[in-house]
Amino acid sequence: MSFTTIRMAVGRVVLVTGVLILLFIPYLLWGTGLQTARSQNQLRVEFRAAQRQAGALPAAKPSAVTGADGTAQVAPTVPDPPAGSAVGVIAIPKIGVSMMVVEGTGEAQLQAGPGHYPGTPLPGEVGNAAIAGHRTTYLHPFYNLDGLVAGDSITVTTLQGIFVYHVTQTLVVNPDDVGVVGPTTTPQLTLTTCNPRYSASQRLVVHAALAASALVRPKAVTAPAPAPAPVPPLPLRRAAASPTPTRDWAAAILWGATVAALTTVLWFYAGKVRRSRRALVIGFGLAVWLAVVFFFFEAVAPLLPASF
Repeated sequence: MSFTTIRMAVGRVVLVTGVLILLFIPYLLWGTGLQTARSQNQLRVEFRAAQRQAGALPAAKPSAVTGADGTAQVAPTVPDPPAGSAVGVIAIPKIGVSMMVVEGTGEAQLQAGPGHYPGTPLPGEVGNAAIAGHRTTYLHPFYNLDGLVAGDSITVTTLQGIFVYHVTQTLVVNPDDVGVVGPTTTPQLTLTTCNPRYSASQRLVVHAALAASALVRPKAVTAPAPAPAPVPPLPLRRAAASPTPTRDWAAAILWGATVAALTTVLWFYAGKVRRSRRALVIGFGLAVWLAVVFFFFEAVAPLLPASF
């Protein structure tokens, strides 16, 4: 093999690598959002179906519902929904967020939307309900979470009702500080995301206290329900640890090898076909190549610290 051949091969590798890097940037900014948007639509349909099946409506506006002592009513403690299913809708008007919350904080769940930490109470229940979300990818729901200040409102709608929280504190902690999602004796909401943007070296944490609520009531009641027997308060659930990403290096390597092999085949084949057919071959080959590159990027993105 001559030096010229080696030099040309190295040049092509550098060129293709540079193109991949340039394409990866818009993929992170917009491509990951396509996947999340599809998941959000599915979760929204699932949640509305669950609402219809439950046959429940908010009893009143959240601002009008409080307990006997003047505090917001809390929802009864119920089991967490299955991982990957819809928990409810989180709305943060200050930063323009309105997204479905999914159960779980694994890689697949956080790609679908903000994820509820398993093991923490559901929003509206007594204790510290915790939700994690991406900050720079997958529609970046918590991109501007640092813009929240004390007093800003966060509304979460679940199958148990509508719950309005007011921000009480914003802080930055180490990624392994699980105390921020630890149990509390009062109804609280905790949001976590990466900090600073495009880095996972820290955690940005927002704490909020339940300020108002509107519990659900049946659409129609056929007979008065008997008064519930008094029960002792349930113990607080064990706090969940910070989400730990699962990194599938094998998938990334496999798709990377596929991209390399396809690039090599297309490069050599395009140089051997007739000029009259070369444009057609290049156009079709480029479409296939971009599709394979998209799956390669999907495998690579979760490996980056900034993705969590």
